[in-house]
This record gives sequence, structure tokens and C-alpha cells, in this order.
Amino acid sequence: MNWQEAVEKTVTGLGYDLVDCERSPAGLVRVYIDKLPEFALAGELIGVEDCERVTRQLQYLLEVEACPYERLEVSSPGLDRPLKKAADYARFVGEEIEITLRMPFQGRKKYQGVLAAQPPIEGVEVVKVEAEGAAVQAPPADAWRIVFNDGKADQALDFALEELREARLVAVVSFKGRGVKPEPAKKPKRAKAEREDDKVDGGPDQ
Repeated sequence: MNWQEAVEKTVTGLGYDLVDCERSPAGLVRVYIDKLPEFALAGELIGVEDCERVTRQLQYLLEVEACPYERLEVSSPGLDRPLKKAADYARFVGEEIEITLRMPFQGRKKYQGVLAAQPPIEGVEVVKVEAEGAAVQAPPADAWRIVFNDGKADQALDFALEELREARLVAVVSFKGRGVKPEPAKKPKRAKAEREDDKVDGGPDQ
């Protein structure tokens, strides 16, 4: 078992989802964690206590595994959470994402749209990623698609995970799996007039 697998086993064993982990040449180990889908859908978010809990366990793990490092950082993935594994894509179907292809398709590598799973969507034109000039004949089992608008009509771009350089959620205030309900708008407080004949209401307190 390598250190990344050990980190994943530890994080999942504590009841969290491991989003990503990396180690820089300078010895910095970064670990990104998230709540499991069922808890995230209930509105739970990663807090300081969660990061501290995971940090303590990983410090012990890295010492046991004799993994050299200078510093350990554990944090949430942020609103623009990266999508790394098939389970991430299954979790965020229907959400807006941005993908970067390894090889350009129709002169571009970046696409932004709604994540969907195959089979084809009725009424949407389907285009396939080409590999070295040849059209992909059959999508792999873990193939996905992104539905976007080219300014004229909706299109669907099919892709496999190995064809991506990067994929991330598009940061929004509230979305499935990481929803946060905005606080209700508060009525502004009215400032008292300085003179009795002053009929103008003041703005909200600073």
C-alpha cells in the first residue's frame, strides 16, 4: 500500500470523502476532504474540527508509513471542487462543471456545461471526442457527457475520464451535495431623524 492509498483508507475510515491528495517537491502534503454525499445533501459542510480530526490521524499515519514531509495541510475542496473519480461524477450529475481536455476538440480544450451520464439525451445533438483524428467508435463504461450551448443550440460532448486533464464544479452559492441556504434578507433599520421636521428615513446602520 502506497502513501496515497493509506491516506484514502484513513480518511474514509473516519467517515469522510477523500477528494484529492498531493505532495509537493518541497515536502508539503495537501489533503482535501469533503462530507459524504448523504451528509452533504443534508447541508453539512467541512469545518475546522473536521480538518483537525483528520490532521491528527494523518500525522500518525505518515509517521508510521515513514512518508517524509515538511508540512501537512487538510482542508475542504472549496466551491470549485475538482472531480477526480467516477464516484464524483455520479454524485454531481446535473450540476454545472468545467472540463479541460487533454487533446483539443474543434480547436478548444475547455468546455462548460451541465454534467450528464450517457445514454444519449433525446433532442440533443451528440458529438464525440476524436482521438488522433479518428472518431471514438464506442464509449467506455465510465463515459460521461457535458451538455452545453454553442450560442445556437444545445450540444452534448461525450468524454471518458482518461481524456480529461481537469474537471471542476463551477462555483455557485448553492448546489447539490454542497448546498447552503442563503439567509433571509433583513429589513434595514431606520435611523432616527435629527430634527422633528426631518421627514427623510435614513439607510441601514453601518
